[in-house]
This record gives sequence, C-alpha cells and structure tokens, in this order.
Amino acid sequence: MAGTAKTNRSEADKDPSEWLPPAASAQCAHWVATELRWKLTADDKERAALEALAKGRADTVVKYEVAP
Repeated sequence: MAGTAKTNRSEADKDPSEWLPPAASAQCAHWVATELRWKLTADDKERAALEALAKGRADTVVKYEVAP
C-alpha cells in the first residue's frame, strides 16, 4: 500500500505493536494479508496488537495469494 514519504519514514521496520498507519482501514487486514502472503511469523506482542485491532471487525475478509 502506497503512503507518503513521511509516513513511510515514521513506520521504518516497526510492526503493529509499535506503529499503525493513520488510515484505520489499513491498520489490520493489509498487514495480515502481507504476513500470510509471505508466510511470515508474528511474535506475541505483534499478535496481541493484531488481535486487538481485529476485535469488532468479524466481518472483515482478508484476501491474499501465497507468494511463489
């Protein structure tokens, strides 16, 4: 997902437990889709942050394709 240079610099290499994009619509599903696509793992702190973001969003569908 494209963002401004300022937003990209503020994110650096932080995960959702340390940084979230300003747009609420991009805060959870896009991150989870990227993790699933690339078969990445999440540590406990990151998982807790994602679970907190997902609360109340049971109707959100995460679409992704596994990377080749």
